[in-house]
Amino acid sequence: MSEPKPRGRHFSMLREFHLADWFTLANAFCGTGAVFAAMRFLQDGVVRDLMLGMALIPLAFVFDALDGRIARWRKVASTLGRELDSLADVISFGVAPAALAYACGMQGGWDWVILSYFVGCGVSRLARYNVTAETLAEGSDKVKYFEGTPIPTSLALVIALAVMAWQGRLGEAIWLGQWQLGPWQLHPLSLAFALSGSLMISKTLRIPKP
Repeated sequence: MSEPKPRGRHFSMLREFHLADWFTLANAFCGTGAVFAAMRFLQDGVVRDLMLGMALIPLAFVFDALDGRIARWRKVASTLGRELDSLADVISFGVAPAALAYACGMQGGWDWVILSYFVGCGVSRLARYNVTAETLAEGSDKVKYFEGTPIPTSLALVIALAVMAWQGRLGEAIWLGQWQLGPWQLHPLSLAFALSGSLMISKTLRIPKP
């Protein structure tokens, strides 16, 4: 009879994380904070909370850039790190921008559809990257180009939202106003999220990876 395998120590998974993984978790922490800030703004109406949430997305972008550099510097890239990076990016550059847009006033029925589409595109884009990374690398240890725009490009949308919030153009005063299309409202500004999501899942758009 074989002896039972020894049980892992408490938090043994965390002990196995590399330095780059902690930067990835910091990315996810910032994205989660941005979602909570959007919820807090919807609850209390304090614009400062919304601006704080928007400021966390550029910080998440910094952590996202550093984790890859640190992994290459220490030569400790792993499958776990790649998956962790994708999950963090979904939060910070997919769910969080959509939540911030909703808090800014994109709350019509068509807006919900578009923002959900945007998040779905981000998830799909990251999943495709993870399963095709080895093919795109073409035998080297580095991916040479992106298929479709990387999900962190949604930072540009958040910057636009921050400018709009700073101008006080929230709710009914949102840029480009709103349209009534059938039973639901559409804020034309949400179409920027539709465009961003569509560019993420493009198969023909190739962007060199620095």
